[in-house]
Amino acid sequence: MQSRARGTLLFLAAALLGACAAAPPPAPAPAPALPKAPLRDEATASAIEQALGSAHRSADNRARDTDRHPVETLLFFGIKPEMTVVEFWPGAGGWYTEVLAPLLKEGRLYVVQQAASDNPYITRALKAYADKLGAQPEIYGKVEIGTPPNGGADMVVTMLDLHAWLSLGKAQELIAAMRETLKPGGILGIVDHRADPAKSLDPRASNGYVNEDYAISLITAAGFELVSRSEVNANPKDTKDYAQGVWTLPPDYRMGNRDRAKYEAIGESDRFTLKFRKR
Repeated sequence: MQSRARGTLLFLAAALLGACAAAPPPAPAPAPALPKAPLRDEATASAIEQALGSAHRSADNRARDTDRHPVETLLFFGIKPEMTVVEFWPGAGGWYTEVLAPLLKEGRLYVVQQAASDNPYITRALKAYADKLGAQPEIYGKVEIGTPPNGGADMVVTMLDLHAWLSLGKAQELIAAMRETLKPGGILGIVDHRADPAKSLDPRASNGYVNEDYAISLITAAGFELVSRSEVNANPKDTKDYAQGVWTLPPDYRMGNRDRAKYEAIGESDRFTLKFRKR
């Protein structure tokens, strides 16, 4: 009897082991779904490309398209042709104004300039910009100098200006002014020269480079939330250690012909590209 019971137990154990060996392994748990990247807005991309290819653009500005990535930058900000957009402190050459004015023909473009002063550089820059707009009313006739009434902007953009505002001690004032022009939930898009985060923070950005985290802290403290960052305007070849600061690089070439080929090979500066929403 004991032998028969032992045999029965051995049989059952072997059967169980065989069943376990034959059973398929459990299916792995499904991987968590990754958030989908937003679809590229092809209609807006086409409108930006059309503006970039228009004959009204200057040769000097057109030559910088590869370095400034306007299509990718504006799509990242979420611009639409029907929006009301404010451009803060456009340069004398109106680089982005050349693109925004025809792009926003179904919307509105407002421009906020630096205040007139007895500084000859500012005087020349303001005159050059005014002359540019006045020479082509078919392109720039709808551009309005000033801000939309009652904080009516869908978007504000400022390109390569924050370092100047820091240098002048006006950053907080102008960030607040940008917020005032926006609707609740409106978007602020900003691009500027990115400082080396391993170097000591320079709150005045004296070499033209701005610490990215410092920029974010200033802007969020003024009533914005950071939506996203983009590396579309990054340039890993920029070593950020030049005697004449960021102005050593193109398009300024402050060193003249000295080592010009070296700086041409580096290209324009490494830049952060940030998208904020008004809280």
